[in-house]
Amino acid sequence: MRFTGVSPESGGTGLTVHTSVTNPSTRPGLRLPGRVTLTAASTDVPVGHIRLGLVSTVEPDDPGQPRRLVQFHQAAVAGGFVLPAGRRRSVAFALPLPWETPVNIFGGVPLLSLRMGLRTEVALDGLLDQGAMVPVFVHPLPSQQHVLAALDTLGFTLRQAGLQAGRLPGVTQTLPFHQRINYWVAPLYAGPVTELELIFVADRAALEVILWLDRRLSLAGVTHQSISRFKVWHVDAGQRDWVSLVDGWLRQAVNRHAEAAAHAYWSARITRSAHVSRPPDRPVAPGEGLGGTAGGPGIGGGSGDGT
Repeated sequence: MRFTGVSPESGGTGLTVHTSVTNPSTRPGLRLPGRVTLTAASTDVPVGHIRLGLVSTVEPDDPGQPRRLVQFHQAAVAGGFVLPAGRRRSVAFALPLPWETPVNIFGGVPLLSLRMGLRTEVALDGLLDQGAMVPVFVHPLPSQQHVLAALDTLGFTLRQAGLQAGRLPGVTQTLPFHQRINYWVAPLYAGPVTELELIFVADRAALEVILWLDRRLSLAGVTHQSISRFKVWHVDAGQRDWVSLVDGWLRQAVNRHAEAAAHAYWSARITRSAHVSRPPDRPVAPGEGLGGTAGGPGIGGGSGDGT
Protein backbone atom coordinates (compact mmCIF):
# COMPACT_ATOMS: atom_id res chain seq x y z
CA MET A 1 0.00 0.00 0.00
CA ARG A 2 1.32 3.46 -0.89
CA PHE A 3 0.08 6.79 0.44
CA THR A 4 0.93 9.91 -1.51
CA GLY A 5 1.05 13.63 -0.79
CA VAL A 6 0.96 15.93 -3.80
CA SER A 7 1.24 19.72 -3.89
CA PRO A 8 -0.07 21.80 -6.81
CA GLU A 9 2.36 23.84 -8.84
CA SER A 10 4.11 26.09 -6.38
CA GLY A 11 3.77 29.87 -6.49
CA GLY A 12 4.69 30.43 -10.15
CA THR A 13 7.77 28.17 -10.01
CA GLY A 14 5.99 25.37 -11.85
CA LEU A 15 7.35 22.79 -9.39
CA THR A 16 5.20 19.84 -8.32
CA VAL A 17 6.05 17.96 -5.11
CA HIS A 18 4.97 14.33 -4.85
CA THR A 19 5.67 12.35 -1.64
CA SER A 20 4.99 8.64 -1.29
CA VAL A 21 5.43 6.33 1.69
CA THR A 22 6.11 2.66 0.98
CA ASN A 23 4.34 1.48 4.14
CA PRO A 24 2.57 3.99 6.39
CA SER A 25 2.42 1.53 9.30
CA THR A 26 5.44 1.71 11.60
CA ARG A 27 6.59 1.70 15.23
CA PRO A 28 8.64 4.06 17.41
CA GLY A 29 12.36 3.67 16.78
CA LEU A 30 11.92 2.30 13.23
CA ARG A 31 12.55 4.03 9.91
CA LEU A 32 9.75 5.23 7.65
CA PRO A 33 10.75 4.58 4.01
CA GLY A 34 9.51 6.53 1.02
CA ARG A 35 10.35 8.85 -1.83
CA VAL A 36 9.98 12.55 -2.71
CA THR A 37 9.63 13.31 -6.43
CA LEU A 38 10.01 16.84 -7.79
CA THR A 39 8.85 17.75 -11.30
CA ALA A 40 9.76 21.07 -12.95
CA ALA A 41 7.57 22.74 -15.57
CA SER A 42 8.88 25.12 -18.24
CA THR A 43 11.64 26.83 -16.22
CA ASP A 44 14.62 25.75 -14.14
CA VAL A 45 13.83 25.57 -10.42
CA PRO A 46 16.54 26.23 -7.80
CA VAL A 47 15.79 24.09 -4.72
CA GLY A 48 17.32 25.10 -1.38
CA HIS A 49 16.60 21.90 0.51
CA ILE A 50 14.07 19.11 1.07
CA ARG A 51 13.00 18.32 4.62
CA LEU A 52 10.52 15.88 6.09
CA GLY A 53 8.58 16.49 9.30
CA LEU A 54 6.18 14.51 11.50
CA VAL A 55 3.10 16.52 12.45
CA SER A 56 0.26 15.97 14.92
CA THR A 57 -2.29 17.95 16.93
CA VAL A 58 -1.29 18.82 20.51
CA GLU A 59 -3.25 20.13 23.50
CA PRO A 60 -1.61 23.31 24.90
CA ASP A 61 -0.62 23.79 28.54
CA ASP A 62 -3.45 26.31 28.90
CA PRO A 63 -6.76 24.36 28.75
CA GLY A 64 -8.49 27.51 27.52
CA GLN A 65 -6.49 27.54 24.30
CA PRO A 66 -7.36 25.47 21.21
CA ARG A 67 -5.33 22.51 20.03
CA ARG A 68 -2.59 23.33 17.53
CA LEU A 69 -0.69 21.51 14.83
CA VAL A 70 2.90 20.80 15.92
CA GLN A 71 5.80 19.50 13.84
CA PHE A 72 7.69 17.51 16.44
CA HIS A 73 10.39 15.79 14.39
CA GLN A 74 12.18 16.71 11.18
CA ALA A 75 15.12 15.60 9.05
CA ALA A 76 16.76 16.89 5.87
CA VAL A 77 16.79 14.46 2.94
CA ALA A 78 18.46 16.65 0.29
CA GLY A 79 20.54 19.80 0.07
CA GLY A 80 20.55 22.52 -2.62
CA PHE A 81 20.33 21.74 -6.34
CA VAL A 82 18.79 23.08 -9.55
CA LEU A 83 16.06 21.07 -11.24
CA PRO A 84 16.17 21.74 -15.01
CA ALA A 85 12.99 22.64 -16.88
CA GLY A 86 10.86 19.66 -17.77
CA ARG A 87 12.95 17.31 -15.66
CA ARG A 88 12.05 15.10 -12.70
CA ARG A 89 14.13 14.13 -9.68
CA SER A 90 13.34 11.50 -7.05
CA VAL A 91 14.93 11.41 -3.60
CA ALA A 92 14.58 8.22 -1.55
CA PHE A 93 14.41 8.51 2.25
CA ALA A 94 14.21 6.38 5.38
CA LEU A 95 13.07 8.74 8.11
CA PRO A 96 14.04 7.55 11.63
CA LEU A 97 11.19 7.85 14.12
CA PRO A 98 11.90 8.99 17.70
CA TRP A 99 11.38 6.36 20.39
CA GLU A 100 8.84 8.73 21.97
CA THR A 101 6.73 8.94 18.80
CA PRO A 102 3.05 8.81 19.89
CA VAL A 103 1.11 5.64 19.21
CA ASN A 104 -2.08 6.19 17.21
CA ILE A 105 -3.15 2.58 16.54
CA PHE A 106 -4.74 0.52 19.35
CA GLY A 107 -5.82 -3.04 18.64
CA GLY A 108 -5.42 -2.41 14.93
CA VAL A 109 -7.89 0.51 15.04
CA PRO A 110 -6.70 4.07 14.23
CA LEU A 111 -7.65 6.76 16.73
CA LEU A 112 -9.10 9.74 14.87
CA SER A 113 -8.13 12.03 17.76
CA LEU A 114 -4.46 11.15 17.17
CA ARG A 115 -3.98 11.71 13.48
CA MET A 116 -0.37 12.00 12.41
CA GLY A 117 1.11 13.04 9.10
CA LEU A 118 4.40 13.29 7.22
CA ARG A 119 4.92 16.73 5.73
CA THR A 120 7.40 17.55 2.96
CA GLU A 121 9.06 20.96 2.97
CA VAL A 122 10.83 22.24 -0.16
CA ALA A 123 12.74 25.55 -0.01
CA LEU A 124 12.33 27.63 -3.19
CA ASP A 125 14.10 31.01 -3.44
CA GLY A 126 13.59 31.70 0.26
CA LEU A 127 9.99 30.45 0.22
CA LEU A 128 8.82 27.16 1.69
CA ASP A 129 6.51 24.89 -0.27
CA GLN A 130 4.79 22.26 1.85
CA GLY A 131 3.09 19.37 0.08
CA ALA A 132 -0.03 17.61 1.31
CA MET A 133 0.54 15.54 4.44
CA VAL A 134 0.80 11.77 4.13
CA PRO A 135 -0.94 9.83 6.95
CA VAL A 136 1.31 7.79 9.25
CA PHE A 137 0.07 4.98 11.52
CA VAL A 138 2.27 4.25 14.54
CA HIS A 139 1.70 0.86 16.20
CA PRO A 140 2.83 0.17 19.80
CA LEU A 141 6.22 -1.27 20.67
CA PRO A 142 5.92 -4.88 21.93
CA SER A 143 6.33 -3.70 25.55
CA GLN A 144 3.67 -1.01 25.04
CA GLN A 145 1.33 -3.52 23.41
CA HIS A 146 1.71 -5.89 26.38
CA VAL A 147 0.79 -3.11 28.84
CA LEU A 148 -2.25 -2.07 26.79
CA ALA A 149 -3.41 -5.69 26.45
CA ALA A 150 -2.98 -6.28 30.20
CA LEU A 151 -5.13 -3.25 31.04
CA ASP A 152 -7.82 -4.57 28.70
CA THR A 153 -7.65 -8.00 30.35
CA LEU A 154 -7.93 -6.41 33.79
CA GLY A 155 -11.14 -4.63 32.78
CA PHE A 156 -10.05 -1.05 32.07
CA THR A 157 -12.12 0.84 29.48
CA LEU A 158 -10.41 3.23 27.07
CA ARG A 159 -11.89 6.75 27.20
CA GLN A 160 -9.69 8.87 24.98
CA ALA A 161 -6.11 9.56 23.98
CA GLY A 162 -4.30 12.77 23.17
CA LEU A 163 -1.04 14.69 23.19
CA GLN A 164 -0.32 17.18 25.97
CA ALA A 165 2.22 19.97 25.55
CA GLY A 166 4.92 20.24 28.21
CA ARG A 167 7.40 17.99 29.93
CA LEU A 168 6.90 15.70 32.90
CA PRO A 169 8.91 16.47 36.05
CA GLY A 170 11.81 14.11 36.64
CA VAL A 171 11.31 12.28 33.32
CA THR A 172 13.86 12.39 30.49
CA GLN A 173 12.04 13.46 27.32
CA THR A 174 13.16 14.45 23.84
CA LEU A 175 9.80 15.65 22.48
CA PRO A 176 8.00 18.84 23.57
CA PHE A 177 4.86 16.89 24.57
CA HIS A 178 3.76 13.55 25.99
CA GLN A 179 0.97 11.18 25.12
CA ARG A 180 -1.83 10.51 27.61
CA ILE A 181 -4.13 7.50 27.28
CA ASN A 182 -7.20 7.83 29.49
CA TYR A 183 -9.17 4.93 30.99
CA TRP A 184 -12.18 4.38 33.18
CA VAL A 185 -10.90 2.29 36.07
CA ALA A 186 -11.75 -1.43 36.22
CA PRO A 187 -14.20 -2.49 38.96
CA LEU A 188 -11.53 -4.23 41.08
CA TYR A 189 -9.62 -0.97 41.57
CA ALA A 190 -12.65 1.34 41.83
CA GLY A 191 -13.28 3.29 45.01
CA PRO A 192 -9.89 4.85 45.64
CA VAL A 193 -9.63 5.64 41.91
CA THR A 194 -12.13 6.51 39.19
CA GLU A 195 -9.83 7.39 36.28
CA LEU A 196 -6.41 6.31 35.04
CA GLU A 197 -4.08 8.17 32.71
CA LEU A 198 -1.38 6.03 31.16
CA ILE A 199 1.79 7.71 29.87
CA PHE A 200 4.54 5.96 27.93
CA VAL A 201 8.06 7.37 27.66
CA ALA A 202 10.28 5.01 25.67
CA ASP A 203 13.92 4.98 24.69
CA ARG A 204 16.13 2.46 22.92
CA ALA A 205 16.56 0.25 26.00
CA ALA A 206 13.45 0.55 28.15
CA LEU A 207 9.90 1.75 28.59
CA GLU A 208 8.88 4.03 31.43
CA VAL A 209 5.24 3.57 32.42
CA ILE A 210 3.61 6.40 34.33
CA LEU A 211 0.26 5.80 36.04
CA TRP A 212 -1.60 9.00 36.82
CA LEU A 213 -4.47 8.17 39.18
CA ASP A 214 -7.45 10.42 39.76
CA ARG A 215 -10.41 10.19 42.15
CA ARG A 216 -13.21 12.66 41.44
CA LEU A 217 -14.89 13.64 44.70
CA SER A 218 -17.78 15.56 43.19
CA LEU A 219 -19.38 16.62 39.94
CA ALA A 220 -17.90 20.06 40.56
CA GLY A 221 -14.53 18.66 39.56
CA VAL A 222 -12.79 18.32 42.95
CA THR A 223 -10.13 15.64 42.50
CA HIS A 224 -7.33 13.86 44.29
CA GLN A 225 -4.42 12.83 42.05
CA SER A 226 -1.21 10.89 42.41
CA ILE A 227 1.54 9.66 40.07
CA SER A 228 3.49 6.39 40.14
CA ARG A 229 6.35 5.45 37.82
CA PHE A 230 7.59 2.03 36.69
CA LYS A 231 10.27 0.91 34.25
CA VAL A 232 10.60 -2.24 32.16
CA TRP A 233 13.24 -3.35 29.65
CA HIS A 234 12.36 -4.10 26.03
CA VAL A 235 14.74 -7.05 25.77
CA ASP A 236 12.68 -9.58 27.76
CA ALA A 237 9.21 -8.31 26.84
CA GLY A 238 8.14 -11.69 25.50
CA GLN A 239 9.10 -13.58 28.67
CA ARG A 240 6.98 -11.79 31.26
CA ASP A 241 3.58 -12.42 32.80
CA TRP A 242 2.32 -8.98 31.86
CA VAL A 243 -1.10 -9.27 33.50
CA SER A 244 0.49 -10.05 36.88
CA LEU A 245 3.14 -7.37 36.36
CA VAL A 246 0.66 -4.63 35.45
CA ASP A 247 -1.71 -5.74 38.21
CA GLY A 248 1.16 -5.40 40.69
CA TRP A 249 1.92 -1.92 39.41
CA LEU A 250 -1.74 -0.94 39.73
CA ARG A 251 -2.14 -2.29 43.28
CA GLN A 252 1.02 -0.50 44.37
CA ALA A 253 -0.13 2.74 42.72
CA VAL A 254 -3.68 2.51 44.11
CA ASN A 255 -2.46 1.78 47.64
CA ARG A 256 -0.08 4.71 47.45
CA HIS A 257 -2.89 6.87 46.14
CA ALA A 258 -5.25 5.80 48.94
CA GLU A 259 -2.65 6.35 51.65
CA ALA A 260 -2.10 9.88 50.37
CA ALA A 261 -5.80 10.52 50.92
CA ALA A 262 -6.31 8.37 54.02
CA HIS A 263 -8.62 10.99 55.50
CA ALA A 264 -11.20 10.35 52.77
CA TYR A 265 -14.02 7.87 53.49
CA TRP A 266 -13.41 6.05 50.20
CA SER A 267 -9.79 5.18 50.99
CA ALA A 268 -9.20 1.44 50.62
CA ARG A 269 -6.30 -0.93 50.02
CA ILE A 270 -6.16 -3.51 47.22
CA THR A 271 -5.12 -6.75 48.93
CA ARG A 272 -5.85 -9.39 46.26
CA SER A 273 -4.60 -9.80 42.71
CA ALA A 274 -6.92 -9.29 39.77
CA HIS A 275 -5.22 -12.11 37.88
CA VAL A 276 -7.85 -14.84 38.29
CA SER A 277 -6.65 -18.19 36.96
CA ARG A 278 -9.62 -20.45 37.87
CA PRO A 279 -12.22 -21.29 35.19
CA PRO A 280 -15.57 -19.48 35.16
CA ASP A 281 -18.34 -20.65 37.48
CA ARG A 282 -21.14 -22.89 36.16
CA PRO A 283 -23.48 -20.85 33.91
CA VAL A 284 -26.92 -20.09 35.32
CA ALA A 285 -29.36 -22.69 33.99
CA PRO A 286 -32.73 -21.74 32.45
CA GLY A 287 -35.28 -21.06 35.15
CA GLU A 288 -32.70 -19.84 37.63
CA GLY A 289 -32.40 -16.15 38.31
CA LEU A 290 -32.45 -13.32 40.76
CA GLY A 291 -35.09 -13.84 43.45
CA GLY A 292 -36.30 -17.18 42.09
CA THR A 293 -37.23 -15.79 38.66
CA ALA A 294 -39.33 -18.14 36.49
CA GLY A 295 -40.23 -20.21 39.53
CA GLY A 296 -36.74 -21.54 40.06
CA PRO A 297 -34.38 -21.07 43.02
CA GLY A 298 -32.28 -17.95 43.05
CA ILE A 299 -30.89 -15.32 45.31
CA GLY A 300 -33.40 -15.01 48.10
CA GLY A 301 -35.54 -17.76 46.56
CA GLY A 302 -36.47 -21.26 47.72
CA SER A 303 -34.23 -24.30 47.83
CA GLY A 304 -35.85 -25.90 44.80
CA ASP A 305 -36.80 -29.12 46.65
CA GLY A 306 -40.33 -28.06 47.53
CA THR A 307 -39.56 -27.27 51.17
